[in-house]
Amino acid sequence: MAVELPNQEGIASTNASLDKAPLLPLHERPSSKISESTHESTLPSSTRKQAAQILFGAGGIYASFLYYGSLQEDVFRYTAEDGNKFTHAWFLQVLESLANVLFGVLALIIIGLTKSGEKTEWWGGTPNLPKKPFLSSGLSQVCSKGFTSLALANGLSFPVATLAKSGKMAPVMIGSLILGGASYSLRDYLQVLAIIGGTAILSMGKKKSSGDDDSSPLGVVFILLALMMDGITGGVQKKLLSDLKRVNITPQPYDLMTYTNAFMMIFALVISVVTAEFSQGMHYCKLNPAVFHLIWKFSLCSAIGQSFIFYTLARFDPLVCSTVTTTRKIFSVILSILLKGHDVSMQGWMGLGLAIGGILSEVSHKVNDGAKKMKSKTSI
Repeated sequence: MAVELPNQEGIASTNASLDKAPLLPLHERPSSKISESTHESTLPSSTRKQAAQILFGAGGIYASFLYYGSLQEDVFRYTAEDGNKFTHAWFLQVLESLANVLFGVLALIIIGLTKSGEKTEWWGGTPNLPKKPFLSSGLSQVCSKGFTSLALANGLSFPVATLAKSGKMAPVMIGSLILGGASYSLRDYLQVLAIIGGTAILSMGKKKSSGDDDSSPLGVVFILLALMMDGITGGVQKKLLSDLKRVNITPQPYDLMTYTNAFMMIFALVISVVTAEFSQGMHYCKLNPAVFHLIWKFSLCSAIGQSFIFYTLARFDPLVCSTVTTTRKIFSVILSILLKGHDVSMQGWMGLGLAIGGILSEVSHKVNDGAKKMKSKTSI
């Protein structure tokens, strides 16, 4: 369940509203009443602890999702001996969601067995948590991830698809302008234009190599559909948390991971069965065990990566996690170009630089806004 939930990492935005004390970032948690001298003596230790925690969380996100992206590209570039490529996007989504559900359930069981100061139970999930609100969230997210995989399966290169997904602010802005009457600064428009324009230039500036078909119209259509679903997902997640808050229930992060991915798996399973992708995918993996080896590692990276996202969210401001996951995409693109044999022209590198500039500008803008908000809270 992406923060991008998102998409795979999109779940980060969902957890920004969690207000249980153990899940608050460290700097927002209520401090105990201690003397100033005691506070000063414990500050270095606290700082070292936070530094170790952010290195652990960010390092886990980078390691998991950099490998995740590499495996995703390898899956859709895999070619069997008969020349057929793996194109079963919904079958892949069933297995990825299943891995996330199993990981989430295991985490909830461990939480339940290790509760301190409470009656020990085997299940650590939130009691009486309604499941219906997760239905629409699961549908929007599985469509976003499914369409992204279909874009890769239909010829769009991994670097182009990843950069395009970084421009998901565009559909959010369009929806807010049309439906919500929102207003944006010139900087916001320029950031989005830089990401979209840079991605388009990179796509046109890629030299043709054997087996590449980066100008696939169908691949472009699917990535646009994925972006549209990303725009919808943000609103759906806000409604999910609002519905739960209305009944005075605050879910734990692993509740969100487990139930959202459970509905994602159900929807993906239905789609893959109706389209016969499930049986075709099983048959393809049976004939080509090497691709199944890639798929299970890809699914495992997804589950581990989301766990690191939750770990980071539980200890730091959501902006920290958003910054890590966004900049991770930049490294995924660069590593893909350098290690996967993509032949990029000078025009393509210029487009990549423009898109990265737009992404970094967006991250910088968010960081500055977050710092100002934190400063205003502190001064009150």
